[in-house]
Amino acid sequence: MEQQEYAAGATQVAGGTSDGRTGGAGRSTTDAVAAVRGAGPDAPQGSAPADSADGLSPDPGLLRLAQWFAEADPGTADDLCAASFGLYPARHFGAPAEAAPAPAVPAQATAGAGTAVDVSWWHGPTAHAAAALRARETRPARGPRRARRDADTLPVVRSGAKPGSPGRHRKPERSRGAAAVAPGPAGATAGAGPQDRSAAAAEQRIAARLLLAHPLVTASGPHADGFPLIRRHRDWLAERFDTLLGYRLVVGPWHARLCKAGLGPGATRRLEHPATGAPFTPGGYAQLALVLALLVDAPEQLPLGRLRAAMHAAPGPVPAAAPGDLTMALAALADWQVLTGVPADPADEDAVLTVDRELARAVPAGPPALAADAADLIRRAAEAEPGTAVRRRLAETPAVLVADLSEDQRAWLREHRHSGPAALAEFLGLEAESRAEGVALLDPAEELTDLVLPGPGTLAQAALLLVERLVEEVRPLPGEDAEDAEATGGEPAVPVVPVPDALIDGVLGDIADEYGLPAGWRRDYLADRTALRRDALDLLHRMGLITPTPRGTRPPGWLLRAPAARYAPAADLLPAPGTGRHSRRDPAVTVPSPTGERARQAGV
Repeated sequence: MEQQEYAAGATQVAGGTSDGRTGGAGRSTTDAVAAVRGAGPDAPQGSAPADSADGLSPDPGLLRLAQWFAEADPGTADDLCAASFGLYPARHFGAPAEAAPAPAVPAQATAGAGTAVDVSWWHGPTAHAAAALRARETRPARGPRRARRDADTLPVVRSGAKPGSPGRHRKPERSRGAAAVAPGPAGATAGAGPQDRSAAAAEQRIAARLLLAHPLVTASGPHADGFPLIRRHRDWLAERFDTLLGYRLVVGPWHARLCKAGLGPGATRRLEHPATGAPFTPGGYAQLALVLALLVDAPEQLPLGRLRAAMHAAPGPVPAAAPGDLTMALAALADWQVLTGVPADPADEDAVLTVDRELARAVPAGPPALAADAADLIRRAAEAEPGTAVRRRLAETPAVLVADLSEDQRAWLREHRHSGPAALAEFLGLEAESRAEGVALLDPAEELTDLVLPGPGTLAQAALLLVERLVEEVRPLPGEDAEDAEATGGEPAVPVVPVPDALIDGVLGDIADEYGLPAGWRRDYLADRTALRRDALDLLHRMGLITPTPRGTRPPGWLLRAPAARYAPAADLLPAPGTGRHSRRDPAVTVPSPTGERARQAGV
């Protein structure tokens, strides 16, 4: 049925539910996500594209998308990918704060419960003490992985569980909590005992987490063991994703697709080569969209040479491709199982690809049917009513700052400060952390995230040490928080503070000298401090701990965000001068001096 609707040109791929009801993202973004086989806003919905010279019929909407990718800068191309494909994973902090004047909001929190909402991230409890010298270590990659069965606990699939540590969100729940979160479809749990309801609730939560981490799950892919759970609870999952996040869930016989909405400009979500981790370039995205435009109606067996000829013969301007762009596009499609039989050398025109047209049609979540340009598609795909928009940010991003929200979204968060995050925390097995500047949903199991900080490896260690020391240097004093909050009528104060470039360079030089060789850091990074700086700042930016200054600011620089203080040593409000030989002061910027607490904790 889904294939027939796509061929007819009327699939609402990001709106509605698995039983055909409209809703979800379609309630707010129908214009942006209607996958219509037309070249643009003025094209008739029933028009069919002309066949290419090679007999393949490309989708005009995806051809148009390919051109937008080719013309975009790297950041816009990443945002356009999130808006049009919606295949990004969720991203969350892991470790909770060690101690707090008041407890963080638990998953079962209700309005009126005691919280730490008046505590600032700048001066509140920390989640990580200053790092000591650490030898290079290898640890298994984090994040949801192939599911496992554990006969000693619950007879359910534990997707992503670590050996010997099933994860806090998978513990058997009390019957009262299970009944509250797992009503399921009518009759699904009627007459079931407390243990059965608890097992069903655990299965539902595992399936929900798997879909949020991997929006495309197949019956034969790396997360195949979790697919039966998704099918078993598809009606309940579709209803909850629709109600809480406005996402449409489509579950077929062999795949499940959670159609996520876009996150708007500056979402810091990008595709990467599944083997090398190299980020996609605009040219790589353009080749991906161009290949998909031809695959949605391609034969099951497709010679690679024929595909390349059809790409060159596609109507309209063909995006220019750099060496390696097609290789990255084919690697991503093979990783999603859209293609099998992809050769190592994309120039091998005799290779025969096997095409899964159903999966090819499931990849686009918002082809540009009615959008005027790339910026319009990014904006339309992120549109939602205030509550849905805030919940999406909470579910997908490490932390939500009130200062980043629109006025109607701030009003919604003020009214639902406890119940809004608590509903998502219960649904996904997370813990809510409310602070004066905003809210974060934490995953102590460190599975529902594509990036982990703190983490192993040179880059993660350097980024953590860098952000710890930057917080020590520039965090505002408590008196400044109070004065600004009073001046703004009680709104959370000082969500970001500027960081001088000279300070970043000096701190990074200090920590490279202190930790580089003893901790076994990569020698290429130690030899190229510019690359270390670029990649460490990129990691912190993607984790939401720093952000670039607004476009047009001269000179461009970085802003440190309040959640960064979660990973700093406890605040010492009696400043003392710094001692690093690389440290430099910017005379134009006044910042507090380092406290010395970092040196005492690190044993330096």
